[in-house]
Amino acid sequence: MNKQGKNLLNLQKAIIPQEKVKNYLLSPVHPVGRHKARFFYSLGYTQNNWESLENDLRKLDISQAEMTGETEYGTKFEIRGSIKGPGGRTANIITGWIILHGEEVTRFVSAYPED
Repeated sequence: MNKQGKNLLNLQKAIIPQEKVKNYLLSPVHPVGRHKARFFYSLGYTQNNWESLENDLRKLDISQAEMTGETEYGTKFEIRGSIKGPGGRTANIITGWIILHGEEVTRFVSAYPED
């Protein structure tokens, strides 16, 4: 990752929308998210405790971030790491992030199991 990207990638200040976590990743009825929801539910995350997943995403180690490309919208990053869900089970995940052109804020894109 280039130095500029590393300086901008800040998960503590990242935008992680509630609807992205609660109504996508943890939704048992979302056309795409429902498959991810089964995985996250197995770790103990639910729509009722979606803030736990948001907090755990912010704890990922940004030193593991890899720039995955430039798009017309911005610079994309991937962070691989492990999270320990409320149920006590640990799993490896891959998360996607973007810094939009002209901005200095990191935005959450998606997460899914690494295995």
